[in-house]
Amino acid sequence: MSSTPPARQYRTTPGSALVGYAIFASRWLQAPLYLGLILAQAIYVVVFMIELWHLAEGVIAHPEKIDEADIMLAVLGLIDVVMIANLLIMVIIGGYETFVSRINVDGHPDQPEWLSHVNANVLKVKLAMAIIGISSIHLLKTFIEVGDMTDGLAKGTETGQSYSSEGVMWQVIIHSVFILSALALALIDRMSYHKVAPHEVHDGVPVAYPDAHSGLGTDSTKLEPVDSGSHR
Repeated sequence: MSSTPPARQYRTTPGSALVGYAIFASRWLQAPLYLGLILAQAIYVVVFMIELWHLAEGVIAHPEKIDEADIMLAVLGLIDVVMIANLLIMVIIGGYETFVSRINVDGHPDQPEWLSHVNANVLKVKLAMAIIGISSIHLLKTFIEVGDMTDGLAKGTETGQSYSSEGVMWQVIIHSVFILSALALALIDRMSYHKVAPHEVHDGVPVAYPDAHSGLGTDSTKLEPVDSGSHR
C-alpha cells in the first residue's frame, strides 16, 4: 500500500503575508472595468431603441413601400444588438464572478442557470459561442445583400454598402475560423476532465466522468455525493 505523501508546509512571514494579501486584493482593480461595461450596455439599449424607432417610423410613414429584405435586414440589426448585449452580460457577470468576487444570488428566482457553474473554461466556451452567433448574423446580412451580385460585385444594396466576391469569401473564412476556435476550446475543456478521481469537483463543476481509469463516463446520475465514512 502506498502511503499518502505529507502535506506541504509553507513558512509565512508578516512581509510575505502582506504582499500576498495585496496581490489578492488587486483583483478589485477589475471592478471599474465591469462597471464600464454596464455603461456600454446602457448605450446599446439606447442604440436598440433608436433603431427600433426608425424601423417603426418607416413602416408607419410609408406602408406601401415596405420591402421584405429591408425589414429582414433591420430586424437582423436589432438581433445583432441583442446578441452583443448578451455577450456583454456574460462578460460582466461571469468575469466578475470568476475573477473578482462571488455574487451572492444563490436561490434567487432570477439567477441565470449558467451562473451556478461558471468558471474560466465554461466562460470561454460561452463567449466563443456568442461570438459565433454575432458572426452568423453579420454573415446572414451579407448573404441577403449579395443576392443580386453580378460579375463578382454587388452595388446599390439596401444598406448602401458594396460587396465583392473576395470580401464575402473572407467573411466566410473568418466565420469558419470562429467555429473551429470554439470547437478547439470545447475540446480542451473536455480533455481537462479526463483521468481524474470519481466525483471530483473540477473548477467548480462536478466531473462528468465517473470512471477515473478510462476517463469515460456513461451515466451522469452517478455523480451523487459519496459518504467518505462508508466503504463497499
